Amino acid sequence: MLFKRLRIPFLTITCSGVILVLGKLILAPNSSRYTAKPFVFPSEVPLAQWQSLHSQSLFTPIVWQPNLMTSRNYQYQQNNLSLDIEMRYLVPTNGNVQELLQIYTTLPASAQMRQQEEVGFYYLLVDEQQAHLSSCINPRGKTTVTEQQFTGNGNRHDLQLNRLLPWLMGEVQLRDRRCLWTHLSISVENTSPSEAYQILEKAWFSWYQWWQPRFPKS
Repeated sequence: MLFKRLRIPFLTITCSGVILVLGKLILAPNSSRYTAKPFVFPSEVPLAQWQSLHSQSLFTPIVWQPNLMTSRNYQYQQNNLSLDIEMRYLVPTNGNVQELLQIYTTLPASAQMRQQEEVGFYYLLVDEQQAHLSSCINPRGKTTVTEQQFTGNGNRHDLQLNRLLPWLMGEVQLRDRRCLWTHLSISVENTSPSEAYQILEKAWFSWYQWWQPRFPKS
């Protein structure tokens, strides 16, 4: 009985959605041509318990990596420790952080995946000189490191009714495949990898809390 009462409203909503989509495709086909708005990284970003030293743009040939919108390097100091943070705004991307590490770095392929409930997933890895933390900050939801996590996060947060009208108007992509890829590194010369990981994680959680609400507008 309940199903019968809900069937007509459900069919009405479904048909209305189909009509809206068809109308968009017929009357305004060019509105599907979405281009992400330009974004400039701030020259300084506060980081709790760290002193900001300086920042600079990272040079990457656009013809080599066309989905890279912009990038910046930030450097911090805490007592005798130096922290380096690289930020890259990727549009679009599949969210595979290991692939990004292979493209942009010479780091080893092996990495430890970890999860922090309030933040999300991130990779930890170490080479001979430095410990590293790498992850993708998503437009909505938590951080991810694999293509499956990135896609799943998009399914949960992008496919919402409140995004339907902006998509029909060509203001956003229905599937928002943007990522703020963040890579932190610190020297292990005077500390063990496990201690360096703890330092990186603490800095990462603070960094994420500052950036998530400030993700670039679509």
